[in-house]
Amino acid sequence: MGFQTYPFPSQRMPLFAANGVVATSQPLAAQAGLSILQQGGNAVDAALAAAVALTVVEPTSNGIGGDAFALIWDGARLHGLNASGRAPAALRAEAIRAQGYTQMPEDGWLPVTVPGAPAAWGDLHERFGRLPLEAIMAPAIAYAAEGYGVSPIVAHNWQLAAEYYRTLPDPIFASWLETFTRGGRVPRAGERWLSQAHAQTLRALAERGVRDFYEGELAAKIVQFARATGGLLTADDLAGHQSRWVEPIKTGYRGYEVWEIPPNGQGLAALLALALLEGADLPAHPLGSEASLHLQIEAMKLAFADAQRYIADPEQVTVPVAGLLDPAYLAARRELIGPRARLPEPGEPFRGGTVYLCAADRDGMMVSYIQSNYGGFGSGLVVPGTGIALHNRGACFTLEPGHPNEAAGGHRPFHTIIPAFLTRGGQPVGPFGVMGGHMQPQGHTQVVVGTVDYSLNPQAVLDAPRWRWSSGLEVGFELDTPEHVLQALAARGHAVQIGLDRADFGRGQIIWRLDEGIYVAGSDKRSDGAAVGW
Repeated sequence: MGFQTYPFPSQRMPLFAANGVVATSQPLAAQAGLSILQQGGNAVDAALAAAVALTVVEPTSNGIGGDAFALIWDGARLHGLNASGRAPAALRAEAIRAQGYTQMPEDGWLPVTVPGAPAAWGDLHERFGRLPLEAIMAPAIAYAAEGYGVSPIVAHNWQLAAEYYRTLPDPIFASWLETFTRGGRVPRAGERWLSQAHAQTLRALAERGVRDFYEGELAAKIVQFARATGGLLTADDLAGHQSRWVEPIKTGYRGYEVWEIPPNGQGLAALLALALLEGADLPAHPLGSEASLHLQIEAMKLAFADAQRYIADPEQVTVPVAGLLDPAYLAARRELIGPRARLPEPGEPFRGGTVYLCAADRDGMMVSYIQSNYGGFGSGLVVPGTGIALHNRGACFTLEPGHPNEAAGGHRPFHTIIPAFLTRGGQPVGPFGVMGGHMQPQGHTQVVVGTVDYSLNPQAVLDAPRWRWSSGLEVGFELDTPEHVLQALAARGHAVQIGLDRADFGRGQIIWRLDEGIYVAGSDKRSDGAAVGW
């Protein structure tokens, strides 16, 4: 794999390291993972240390009460873990519609599903871990108990969350203010922040095991809070939670294989976009040109149309993964890509607020891991005295009657968070991901295109200007996209938007393994993050 060295002005250089790498969206979490590697832990141990630390040092995007997914290269093959939780058994779409909702709310108890992140930590550790869980969680516990300096982007997002939660009159949100503010004020960048409640919860998980969250003292606190405040979550809902080991799905792309977690995640959207682009000669068009961007955007729109129509809990409905990736179906869909922007519609296939991190060790084990509370801090509900912010992943259900993803008890919702992995000829290249809601498959597509078609190194591909399709003909572009490119895309019929919040374009991490076993890694400039190694 060859890279261009200076494709953009003021290009930051990627990290090269021989013994292991951890890349995350927050430097202290990356250092936590690196310290575990240096203690003799493997890539899974390091990824878990970083993941648990991120619940402390980046609570604006994830927490103990979130969901998680992972792809693990064990040195010989790829494994997938779906640790997303199910809706409470008592949830009914018709009851929510009867309350006047036309779409799922994002705050309060209705969007709360069973959190899967603690179970993910335990399942990954049990199958692949080397060091004791107490040692792996020690850095996070120290950050929570002794404090850390809040990083700039986290501080900014914290302030935005506080401004929003102060507008919610319901007293059930009071625990968020009690937990994540001091006298109503959130920490500024550089200020020390600590949370003894968070530290105590992590100690309990480390000492008593992660099942305590689902069947022990922590579970009892969650259920008590739900009963007292009108939540649907019960002891049976928590006790019944189990992660699922799944077979990753893939598509070929110019001699490489791109891997994603199967539905209920939206990784299929990235595979569909890349499979459509497989038939386009992108390298014939210059990097960042309007012709190249137009093809990528149109392929992504078609992929999203199918993803949003068909992706749901595969244990409840049949998701036509094979049909959507069928070459004949893709060829027919590819014919819809013309010189003008068009409104996307789903086809008829043949039937058959997030953190991302990656880690790699000297033995060749690599991990692609993502966990999230979905919308910032999640539902706005925090279990008193625990630091557990409950996510709002159920907001990704639909209330459309008969839709495969219609809200229902015991179902897992459409999931936006997706880890990814790249191989070539069955051999590992490495883990990558771009967090940020529906930006994620778009970010995955842009990473693969930039890497494979334009030979960008990991840091360069993350620093490159991004685009984001939202709906209809609307496409957002970062401010550093050249003006002449924007004008040419507008002439093709795209509704060009510029000046959006940089956070709208996601935050990514990449680790590639080179032929001699050296790792090369990058961390997104849109976050506080870092790629660290030794």
